[in-house]
Amino acid sequence: MAISFDKALGVHQYTVGVRAKRAETLASNLANANTPGYKAQDVNFEKALAAATSGAKIGLSRTDGRHIPATSNVVGEKMYRIPNQPDTGDGNTVDAQVENNLFMQNALEYQASLDFLGSKFRNMTKALKGE
Repeated sequence: MAISFDKALGVHQYTVGVRAKRAETLASNLANANTPGYKAQDVNFEKALAAATSGAKIGLSRTDGRHIPATSNVVGEKMYRIPNQPDTGDGNTVDAQVENNLFMQNALEYQASLDFLGSKFRNMTKALKGE
């Protein structure tokens, strides 16, 4: 009997990837906190998770006929954050305190997803060993 990893691991296998993509976006915001004109971005977790679990894929463009065709999982589109404070004159919408808080919250949720995924693997190992 074959093991279905989709059924065994549930949604946790997808949440790790989505949270990693969100961490990249939030880190980019923090790195550009002093860049004039930079607009803070974020990933809508619910939409990105729905896209990841549906198995939706996008085709990657080829610039040469000899390139290998490839597809990529849809992780979710980046959206611009509505600023909490008025513009300071340089057009940058990054609030470093908000970004730090969101980054830390995302890091905790990422670790929780890894913990859930690890427990799923431990349980599968126990089942295979007959424990």
